[in-house]
Amino acid sequence: MFKKTALAVAAIASLAMPFGPRGAMAEQLTIASFLPGPHHLHTRMLGWFGEELVRQSGGDLTIQVFPGGQLGAGPVQQYKRALEGVADMTLGVSAYTPTVFPKTMLAILPGSSENAVESTGRLWDAYEAHLADEYKDVKLIALMTVAGNVISATRDLSTLEAYEGAKLVPYAAMTRPILESIGAVPVQMPITDVYTGLSTGTIDAAYTAYSNITPPWNFWDVTPYFIENVPVHFAVLFVVMNKERYEGLSDEHRALIDSLSGRVLSIKGAESFDLADTMSKEQMAANPDKMKNSQLVQMSDEERARVVEASQAGLQAIFEDYRSKGIEDAEAVYQALNP
Repeated sequence: MFKKTALAVAAIASLAMPFGPRGAMAEQLTIASFLPGPHHLHTRMLGWFGEELVRQSGGDLTIQVFPGGQLGAGPVQQYKRALEGVADMTLGVSAYTPTVFPKTMLAILPGSSENAVESTGRLWDAYEAHLADEYKDVKLIALMTVAGNVISATRDLSTLEAYEGAKLVPYAAMTRPILESIGAVPVQMPITDVYTGLSTGTIDAAYTAYSNITPPWNFWDVTPYFIENVPVHFAVLFVVMNKERYEGLSDEHRALIDSLSGRVLSIKGAESFDLADTMSKEQMAANPDKMKNSQLVQMSDEERARVVEASQAGLQAIFEDYRSKGIEDAEAVYQALNP
């Protein structure tokens, strides 16, 4: 599958072992994550981050990852846990605290990006001008997206007309007006329930990532159609650090964190998500027996353009909702995120 570094494996194998050795004067930073221990963000993104901190500090600055909600169950309170110092850093999802990150949430909407790396790069291109004020209470360590780039469905949704009445789980709740504008019926459901929903007919389809098709999600067991070339929706994830903890570090340690965080670490995370999709596509190609009851259906460029055009009414409804809440520049921020 993929190569885990010894340091990354060590951090996950026990309750939460540190990335690297500690000297007598070492600083160790805790990271709370709601994701399960072997998740690729832990082994790839945070593994790289921890290794570089150790290497460049000579072992004087390390991280200790607490996966699986060990420092507090569930993803909803992750931002608050960083603010309150429950952990020095937390990994979370912006959509769980949308009122804290309203402008960041605009990166969720479909636009010009096709994958996580493109979207994350554009997020950082727009960051200083449009988003930085949303992170003034914390030290931002990483901000990245994951792409919802395929629709898992029990019927062929490769044309605009096919969406009429389809019970479709959005990739993020704020895209509801967009789905309604193309005739779909949005059904809110956590990704952990989508497998059952598809198998029982409770839903007709869900926006997903390719990595949901293969293990551990196994949507290929219950999904007759995977619709490709659809307008891509996104989720936004963050790693933030308690501001007082960051400011209490030495100048050298702050400078080291600054050099490894921000855009560089965020792109590592986005690359990890895109790699997970690539690996799933390879699994699908290598296991035709698992795909024997499923079809990969390509939405034509012409039909995609029709879906995008029909979606504009929903997009404008989202901007109007922002304006009603006093955020007048939402459309300008969206355009900056989708040049």
